Amino acid sequence: MIIEARFNGPSGSGNGGWSAGVFAAAYGADAPVEVTLRRPPPLDTPLTLVAGEVHDPAGEVVAQLRPAQEWDNEVVPPVDLATARSASAAYPGLIDHPFPGCYVCGPDRADGLRIFPGPLPDGRTAAPVRTPQGVTPATVWAALDCPGGWAVIGAGRPYVLGRITARVEALPRPGDECVVTGAAIGTEGRKALVRTSLYAPDGNLLGHARATWIAV
Repeated sequence: MIIEARFNGPSGSGNGGWSAGVFAAAYGADAPVEVTLRRPPPLDTPLTLVAGEVHDPAGEVVAQLRPAQEWDNEVVPPVDLATARSASAAYPGLIDHPFPGCYVCGPDRADGLRIFPGPLPDGRTAAPVRTPQGVTPATVWAALDCPGGWAVIGAGRPYVLGRITARVEALPRPGDECVVTGAAIGTEGRKALVRTSLYAPDGNLLGHARATWIAV
């Protein structure tokens, strides 16, 4: 496995959602997979998966994987595309972004997914998602990553992904404009529990996730 440099999150490391999706695909379980990131995924580096652990060439543990424990099917409710576009126009990351080069949500990435999750009146986030060519399950994992984080990220209060469990129901079609929603469920110290859901243009659920983000 290699996380290509263009799929970065924070500078110099892989986007958490994309990386977790790559690791989950290699793990190959039929049930939802829980991925815990133990260190920032290195870029352009051969990684190996052995007994549920992803290792770098030095043998350091990058991530741990296991079947999801007590998985539920709760989703973040959808919104229509117009509402998602309106929320996205108020995306805080357009003004203050801790990682502006992020492949998923970075405004500096013309070649990224450019998912800009903005706030809804009820505290959820929403954004349109234009499906790229060559979509894979890792693309869905990536789309399910940052919109949850932006439910808790604030000015001067960056978070990074620590753990994510996702279920991909179906892949969107290239070129489709989908909608992703995120919500914060609760916080405990530096940890924030969030959920995200991705919907096709016809409103069908494409994937959903729960994740733990860590304040840094």
